[in-house]
Amino acid sequence: MITARGLVHAYGERRAVDGVDLDLAPGERVALAGPNGAGKSTLLRVVATLLRPQSGTLALMGEQLPGGTRAARQAIGYLAHDPLVYLDLTARQNLELYGDLYGVDDRDARIDDLLDRVGLLGRAEDTVRTFSRGMAQRLALARMLLHRPRLLLLDEPHASLDARGAALLDEELLAATSDGRAAVIVTHEVERVARVADRLVVLRAGRVVLDEPTAGLDPMAVRRRYEEVAG
Repeated sequence: MITARGLVHAYGERRAVDGVDLDLAPGERVALAGPNGAGKSTLLRVVATLLRPQSGTLALMGEQLPGGTRAARQAIGYLAHDPLVYLDLTARQNLELYGDLYGVDDRDARIDDLLDRVGLLGRAEDTVRTFSRGMAQRLALARMLLHRPRLLLLDEPHASLDARGAALLDEELLAATSDGRAAVIVTHEVERVARVADRLVVLRAGRVVLDEPTAGLDPMAVRRRYEEVAG
């Protein structure tokens, strides 16, 4: 799903991503953690094809970038830290627009199903401006899943969700990867994400300082391991 070698992305003289290697197999869920400024969100945006690396190589689902960017984007579901939904459109209109952009054949039925699953079907015709941040984040989750992406990229997805929304997200992550899809989850909540992640990858100053499995480990043990290397 992801094969990255020597990725570099710099802002001026500062290398936010500094020679990162990353592999992700079908069905795998990776927690990507690190202190503030470690390069997590920048790396996620590079993998999401929103930023182009200055050097290194990146292939997504077998498509070598930048040549295969269009095909790769069709298979990516990206959830930013901010919901990035249109405030003056209704929940349904937001999803209709996105469904049309991605050519979702069963758009209307798919929208009803997802709005129901995220607990927003009863607010489908309300403008997003009337939503709480947590509701907007749940709508963004529905939008991410709408076109049935094979690779899920999530940046601090639990941050604005209430308990119901967070539980729903965890269920969706487990369900998505059970059929061969994969996920990278940027997080500061290492213990929470450890419950659904197979691996923990830790960045520090733009470099990978830890990449190891978490299967079978207690979430607090994963937190302690993170703290050992995060600095």
